[in-house]
Amino acid sequence: MLSPFERMIAKRYLWPGKGEAFIALVAAISVGVVMLSVAMLVIVMSVMNGFRAELLDKITGLNGHAVVQAYGGRIDNWQSVIANLERTPGVVEASPMIEKPLLVSFNGNVEAIFLRGQTDKDIAALGDKVLLGDIRALSAGSDKVALGSRLAQNLGIRVGDTVTIINPAGRTTPFGTTIRQVPYEVGAIFEVGISTFDEKFVMLPLADAQGLLLMGDTVAQIEVTVDDPDKVGQILAPVAERLSGKAVIADWKAMNSALFEALQVERVAMFFALSFMVLVAAFNILSSLVMLVRAKTRDIAIMRTMGATRRSLLKIFVTTGTTIGTIGTLAGLMLGAIVLFFREPIVDFIAFATGQQIWDPQVRFLSTLPSRTDPWEVAGIVMLALTMSFLATLYPALKAANTDPVQVLRYE
Repeated sequence: MLSPFERMIAKRYLWPGKGEAFIALVAAISVGVVMLSVAMLVIVMSVMNGFRAELLDKITGLNGHAVVQAYGGRIDNWQSVIANLERTPGVVEASPMIEKPLLVSFNGNVEAIFLRGQTDKDIAALGDKVLLGDIRALSAGSDKVALGSRLAQNLGIRVGDTVTIINPAGRTTPFGTTIRQVPYEVGAIFEVGISTFDEKFVMLPLADAQGLLLMGDTVAQIEVTVDDPDKVGQILAPVAERLSGKAVIADWKAMNSALFEALQVERVAMFFALSFMVLVAAFNILSSLVMLVRAKTRDIAIMRTMGATRRSLLKIFVTTGTTIGTIGTLAGLMLGAIVLFFREPIVDFIAFATGQQIWDPQVRFLSTLPSRTDPWEVAGIVMLALTMSFLATLYPALKAANTDPVQVLRYE
């Protein structure tokens, strides 16, 4: 705790006099550097956390946390496999699914697509992602499909138009394999938010997909959702043993391992690199306090002769430097929160000012700039900034505390 005397002197040193404008400037720069370093750490880490979380949510929202796929691409007894999965502790839901690369044709234009056949319940779950049309219109025998927004935009398709889905592996005849072409009405246009999905995916009811692909009552995959995505491997390990030799289970980590590992490496590297900004801020605090000690050497000597102890001087200069770091840290948290809140307008303004699209959905996967702030991570950033600020005060504080008043005042 500070005594009233120590508090008064520390407050006085935080606001240098008129003849000490340079010291005040250096102190202000120190506050600014701490503020910017903390703000940059909070902004970058929140955006990277948001990117990972949003990407994971969207990928697992469309693909589930794991996929069971039989060798040969067909699961005959899929009902019993689903029943087995649903009895497994930790499994929330299991649904049959068909996913196949095909072609779609509209007005003479042909695009490669991923056809996905799902149950009516799973298709209806896309309701909040529908931009146009009614996803509930898709049902078995309705001959309606739902398209991704970017695919519809590329081909100029609107709700109500008729598209032709082409299956090159059609029926076998004495004259060879005939290509199967089936017309479907566009019932809805959706946007998942991941560029690849919105540009390639076409949804239709499971029964219609089975008919188009001539699969009978079989499915290609089973989508599995668990209660803890990070433990999906442990949860599905017993099922993987029972299905060994018949099917393989790929979880979201395996299917997107390269992407999420790259994100994790980039996240750690960015935190390490930006942490050096905090170190630079600490050096700024150190330099400002060293200058303050040199400027106040006579004052320090007078206070020593009046009875001020080394401990009091140490506390005064530690408090001064730590207060600079605390003010900069709090200002950095406020700046970071403001930038994150207005991140979309800021991105739009930068794109307008530079003429460059800095957030291209085709490159970044997601259509918007995400953000998710981790309170524990913010607490770590605050502790890092305050600790570095405190350590930066020790040398100048010890220098001030060890000032010899006799040597200083002898030549005054």
